[in-house]
Amino acid sequence: MSIQKIPEQNTVLFVWFNQYSGVVLKTPSKTLAVDPVDIKAKNLQNVDAILITHEHYDHLDPRLIIETQKSTNCIIIADSASTKKLKNAIPTEKLQEAKAGTDIKIGAVSVKAEKCNHHAEAPVTYIITSEDGVKVYHTADSLPFPELASMGQREKFDVVFCTVGIAPGATPQTGVEIARLTKPHVVVPYHTTSAASQTDFAQIIKKEFPRTVCLIPEQNKIYQISKWK
Repeated sequence: MSIQKIPEQNTVLFVWFNQYSGVVLKTPSKTLAVDPVDIKAKNLQNVDAILITHEHYDHLDPRLIIETQKSTNCIIIADSASTKKLKNAIPTEKLQEAKAGTDIKIGAVSVKAEKCNHHAEAPVTYIITSEDGVKVYHTADSLPFPELASMGQREKFDVVFCTVGIAPGATPQTGVEIARLTKPHVVVPYHTTSAASQTDFAQIIKKEFPRTVCLIPEQNKIYQISKWK
């Protein structure tokens, strides 16, 4: 899903394009796609980087990644298991393995891999920091884990994507726990086929964290997030 508009200063734009964790994020200078599946390569024409969190079918589509990389010459940042699946088809200089703690620069945009609490070989989550310092946390389909508290305190996230369904053990309540630990300005419930799960999440957030903004996304719609001042 291409985003043609250029974000204003201190903002980023995003689109949630599937029922999983597929997100396109646009900063003033870069376009990043995270976990692209169920999307055509032609809709990723302008990406500068693709980020992959783990090897499961709803997060990694090797054929799509290979096709998109060939047409755009973009960088692929991937967890260890996905890197193994892609290394024979992606140029070495364009494929970067991500483990927890890995910090990669894409121009002035920073991508840092962090821990992920999910049953996969070596899954990661990503902190994406724009040129203006807007901080986005993409949690893949992670369940909560204790280190999120210190991470949230350190990073002061502007927006966190919270898994509320589909993945084993994921519920609106586990998504709320991610929000509670990370304490972002905006929370986005995703990775679900159920509008009811998103609504349940939003209701709990409104009750327990009234200062936190809950943005329930519609698929393929563009949203703007501003830096929390």
